[in-house]
Amino acid sequence: MLRYIATVPVTHSHSSMPTPLSPHARNVALVVAAALFMQFLDGVIIVTALPRMARDFGVETLEMSLGVTIYMLAVAICIPAAAWLSDRFGARRVFLAALAVFTLTSVACGMAQDLGQFAIARALQGAGSSVLFPVGRIIVLRTAAKSEIVPAIGLTIWPALFAPVIGPALGGFITEYISWHWNFWINIPLGIIGLVLVAMIVPRDVELKHRPFDAPGFALTGVTLGCLLYGFDALVQGTLPTWVAAVLIVVGFVVGAAAVTWLLRIEHPLIDLRTLRIATFAATDARAGAILRTAINATPFLLPLMFQVAYGMDALSSGALVVIYFLGNLVIKAITTPALRRFGFRSVLTINGVLAGVSVAACGLLGPQTPYLLTVVVLFIAGATRSMQFTALATLAFADVDADRRSSATTISSMSQQLSMVFGVAVAAGTLNLSQMWRGAPVLGVIDFQITYIVMGAIIIACALQLLTLERNAGAEVSGHRRPQAA
Repeated sequence: MLRYIATVPVTHSHSSMPTPLSPHARNVALVVAAALFMQFLDGVIIVTALPRMARDFGVETLEMSLGVTIYMLAVAICIPAAAWLSDRFGARRVFLAALAVFTLTSVACGMAQDLGQFAIARALQGAGSSVLFPVGRIIVLRTAAKSEIVPAIGLTIWPALFAPVIGPALGGFITEYISWHWNFWINIPLGIIGLVLVAMIVPRDVELKHRPFDAPGFALTGVTLGCLLYGFDALVQGTLPTWVAAVLIVVGFVVGAAAVTWLLRIEHPLIDLRTLRIATFAATDARAGAILRTAINATPFLLPLMFQVAYGMDALSSGALVVIYFLGNLVIKAITTPALRRFGFRSVLTINGVLAGVSVAACGLLGPQTPYLLTVVVLFIAGATRSMQFTALATLAFADVDADRRSSATTISSMSQQLSMVFGVAVAAGTLNLSQMWRGAPVLGVIDFQITYIVMGAIIIACALQLLTLERNAGAEVSGHRRPQAA
């Protein structure tokens, strides 16, 4: 069904050329990006604090994974409501409310005295966090002109690229030299500043849509995402018996099919799946682009594991190499917009996608004997091509989405990205395990990582080549690239 509705063409015009962000659009994008940075930082800073928190709570470190899991489930369950909330109450109001909830629950997380209190606080924090990203993007898309989408979307992506670079180190420093509580309380000043800036800079909503809330759709999509994300995560982490994780995954797919059927049949669906009729959006968030993003997301999971397990590096050396990978993500941002303007979305997504696949496959050839400079170059290229591919996919996704469907588009895109992160880790871990089982080896070896990287690289290359089916001028209205239309 999704494949069918994704193939229905939607026409669009190419009436404008790209322009630099206006001061107002830039300020709005920066304010939203700053709030999203707090959200992404919170997701990575907590990991280094879990052992110390477990000791203070009097539980095993493994039990602290409940705080991570319940946060992820709350995000998954609540994300489908983002579009309706934005339309019904206004994106600015919802963003302010979500930011306030996130800040207040951060206070509660730091004040928790036991695992039960912490789990409740994290669930509420996840509920607030779930709408920050999709509603923040709605605000940015609403404020920016179509010719400003590339730099505007680029600004909203940098928090996801920068937070993993400083998060673990900052969390470790705070936990070691201050207190683990401040890993959460650091959000208090950030949240207050964010609330003030959003109230001052983000324009008020001028039009609201009073459509009924689709409760069955919310339940079906929430169960689908919750089962799939928790099932695949549990399968990888081993937090549940394998058969239980498998049942959750099966339930997720079955309920997901029911959710699609329901959303396509009712008059006012929670999520408008007709958005997937837009060829560029479907290609980036439901078909080749979604699979490509899933494979690329496996790399941050595989790199530290390979360096420490297969090559025996210590955590510090491994972490330094991973930082180089994320630095590649940041440095390439400056040339992404000019590259899209010069070569167009189709060429960039295809050529850069192939380079991303080759560089990911090359990561499997790195090792202790590899010259350090060569290791740095490979990791930097892998990070840079990842960043350019993600920015191009995120921008093209909204190139042809009209104002009426932007809320649903951002929600679908956020759901797709949540799934791709978990699926990427699950596919990589599954490939590693299958390779080990095929060899009959008791532990993972170098060859297992090499095979996994080659498989991920091949998936990326195949999906990048699939994007050649895009129109030659796909997204030209936002990239500014012009090529003669085929007769």
